[in-house]
Amino acid sequence: MKRMALSVLLTVCLTVVAIAQTLAINAAGATFPYPIYSKWFDVYHSQHGSIQINYQSIGSGGGIRQLIAGTVDFGASDVPMNDDQMKDFQSKNGCGVLHFPTVIGAVVPIYNVPKVSADLKFSQKALVGIYQGSITRWNDPEIANANPGVSLPKDDMVVVHRSDGSGTSFIWTDFLSKASSDWKNKVGAGASINWPVGLGGKGNEGVAGLIKQTPDSIGYVELIYALQNQIPFGLVQNADGKFIKASLEGVTAAAASAAKSMPDDFRVSITNAPGATAYPIASFTWLLIPETIKDGAKRDAIKDFLKWMLTDGQQYNEALSYAKLPKPVGDKELKTISKIQ
Repeated sequence: MKRMALSVLLTVCLTVVAIAQTLAINAAGATFPYPIYSKWFDVYHSQHGSIQINYQSIGSGGGIRQLIAGTVDFGASDVPMNDDQMKDFQSKNGCGVLHFPTVIGAVVPIYNVPKVSADLKFSQKALVGIYQGSITRWNDPEIANANPGVSLPKDDMVVVHRSDGSGTSFIWTDFLSKASSDWKNKVGAGASINWPVGLGGKGNEGVAGLIKQTPDSIGYVELIYALQNQIPFGLVQNADGKFIKASLEGVTAAAASAAKSMPDDFRVSITNAPGATAYPIASFTWLLIPETIKDGAKRDAIKDFLKWMLTDGQQYNEALSYAKLPKPVGDKELKTISKIQ
């Protein structure tokens, strides 16, 4: 009996020691890369048992706000921080922020049209018109002309967008702004905008859920959410006039031109990129890392994770429908890690 009691006591003591030795790193932000981040953090923890990275998928706007407020160790966003946000972080935290691209992903137009089984094609003009409210029916000529032979219903559309501050929305509206000067001037690009029409869903998960349960609806999500939820998504007309369905190849093609002239701060847009095979609603997504991390253990762990992410971690991307970083971009990032002090 005494031996059993001692054994239980020893187990409890060892558990307490293990918990005490675990280094918890807290992060928050974009839902766009949440599937790959979850995979990375799980795998990294399995290889480095004493390090636990806890990530809240709350949207890019929330991630930036929490980073500036100093309530997380690092943030994540699909939209680079603007100059004002960078200055705000500097004034409150006494250092700058470094942007680290992690993967390249696609945002896709998803839809639920019960009477249509074909993969629909969307011109740039059609997507702008739908989100401006000038195209309201599924059989509108702008959609019908791009889809000859498809019997489109005259049903009214239900337009869905993000309700939260969202990098996915930034990518979507950044594309619409490049597709239409009217959209750029009247609505613009942003993580949070005044939508001309539509219902709001929270997170990629919320938009996908609304589309699944709402007949004749259309919305936008990151590609993996369309695939995981088995929701149809359309082909989108690119800058060369070609209709492209989102794929790893199309996203990689979109990043090709940016990879050659990546700015030192990595803040770049690749929506509506040139090239016959480029998918037009594609983007890098970024981890936002403070330049100065006072906790030495956390600093070393974050730097080591970044090195792992940019090398071994990239092998997990494609299974979750994210493209690997172009090698020149990854190599440039590996050098940038040394700036974290």
